[in-house]
Amino acid sequence: MGSPSMYIKGIRPPDEEYQQMKAVYDACQVAKIPVPDRVMDFFNWQDPNPHGILTDLDLSDAVTEWREREREGFEVELAKLPKNITHLRFYLSW
Repeated sequence: MGSPSMYIKGIRPPDEEYQQMKAVYDACQVAKIPVPDRVMDFFNWQDPNPHGILTDLDLSDAVTEWREREREGFEVELAKLPKNITHLRFYLSW
């Protein structure tokens, strides 16, 4: 087993723009044609997530790594998060 890695993502819930992009994505899937790059870029080149858009925050101004003796994690400055981020998701993986 390797050493653990930590990640943090912000979640922007589905809004009108999300719904429009999702409609285009779904129509392309049904028609079996390539999804336009603009739509794929909107979804970060992944399948649409029903929870919304996941935004990598690991390297943002809002998140800094924190360490103290045997503990470590992230410190999130809420005022610096993008305004449309309503949830944070923390990942710990091996």
